[in-house]
Amino acid sequence: MSAALLELQRQVQTDLTTIAHPRMRWLTAKTAPDGSDVLDVLVVGAGQSGIATAFGLKRARVDNILVVDRAARGLEGPWNTYARMDTLRSPKDFTGPDLDLPSLTYEAWHTAKYGRENWQQLGLIARQDWADYLLWVRDTIDIPVCNGTDVQRIDHRDGFLVVEMSDADGLSVERYARRVVLATGQDGMGCWWLPPDIAALPEELRAHTADEINFGALKGRRVAIIGAGASAFDNAACALEHGAKEVALFCRRDRPQVIQPYRWLTFRGFLNHLGDLDDVWRWRFMQRIMSLREGFPQQTYDRCARHNNFRIVAGAPCTANATTNSRVALSTPRGTFEVDFVIAGTGIEMDFAARPELSVFAHNIATWGDCYLPPPEERNERLARYPYLSSDFTLAEKVTDQTPWIDKIHVFSIASTMSFGPSGSSINAMTTCVPKLVSSITKKLFQDDIHTHWDSLTAYDVPQAIIDEAVLK
Repeated sequence: MSAALLELQRQVQTDLTTIAHPRMRWLTAKTAPDGSDVLDVLVVGAGQSGIATAFGLKRARVDNILVVDRAARGLEGPWNTYARMDTLRSPKDFTGPDLDLPSLTYEAWHTAKYGRENWQQLGLIARQDWADYLLWVRDTIDIPVCNGTDVQRIDHRDGFLVVEMSDADGLSVERYARRVVLATGQDGMGCWWLPPDIAALPEELRAHTADEINFGALKGRRVAIIGAGASAFDNAACALEHGAKEVALFCRRDRPQVIQPYRWLTFRGFLNHLGDLDDVWRWRFMQRIMSLREGFPQQTYDRCARHNNFRIVAGAPCTANATTNSRVALSTPRGTFEVDFVIAGTGIEMDFAARPELSVFAHNIATWGDCYLPPPEERNERLARYPYLSSDFTLAEKVTDQTPWIDKIHVFSIASTMSFGPSGSSINAMTTCVPKLVSSITKKLFQDDIHTHWDSLTAYDVPQAIIDEAVLK
């Protein structure tokens, strides 16, 4: 690490010490029935949302925490795995995991690494730089992370959540926790979704944009991209850059979506208070925003359009069938197209039953479809399957009192979007949503221990002054 980055780390520590008020520890250690220590909070997911949440908890003096992630160090989240853009799509001045600490911002890190002039000339943040920055943040603020740890089951026992995990050596381990945060990114309460006809294709003929793809093997081949969102264009660009003979991107709309609604909503009122609105307005806003899908910036389009062998087939919803010569025939209103490989940029599907860690209570998680019926013109079955979260980001029951303990589980991922707007999966919302999440957790921890705090107050007898008995009359 450079001297400038080391000096920045020292500045972060100084700044954190300066703003540490109130410093007093306020949580009482709990002991599990098996004699082990109970974590105050277990955060599942060590990507940007999990790290920012843990940082917020530490600043609130919730120190008995642990963050786990199934991935190896550096492979948490999308940045070094399935994210295939050259740069982030967010403007460079959007702050996030720093939680408003200037010395911890990406700008501070970039300036220390590359210099002030480089920052001033920078357009968008390089994806790899963002990944490196997140690891630097994690190390600088000393977040306790166990990589290679896969959460397999969450249950409840003797008043605590019980989280069954396998560690990096494949051994089973069980941890008790008062609260759990699911900071599990895009597919954390479901799965990456493939249309049934594409899922039915032989695996060697198709992939999802979130899959590990051998783009080198696509050299000289005809590739179809299903979908016209930003990640679809990213994967088209990768195929083109690896020498694909032809890449055709199939868009069911008459024109690809170029409006980015997440740019519109990045203001304090929306980010802070969408979750405070009634169901009518929350659904109306998010149904509109999520139905538009994610627009792509000019740089993303240009990365594809610079290749003469790239084309967009608009107004072309398609169905796929394998052919006898190990290719794929795509049937569309624009005609039939034969390709060698299909990449589907078709997003995620909420499917609680698909997640082993949710298996104990998946059947009783309330969804938006269970709790709200929008007017016909606003209905969307896919969005109706999102979890309907309580005001503190916790899961709610579909049938009351069957699994009452699931209100100890907070969701901070793409699954929280319908209830709170951009939150657990967006850089632009971190500075507002992480403090709200942390406040909701500390509120519950305080309320749960209210009798302990009362007893502590009534027993408190630390004098602040010494009075001379002679002056007492």
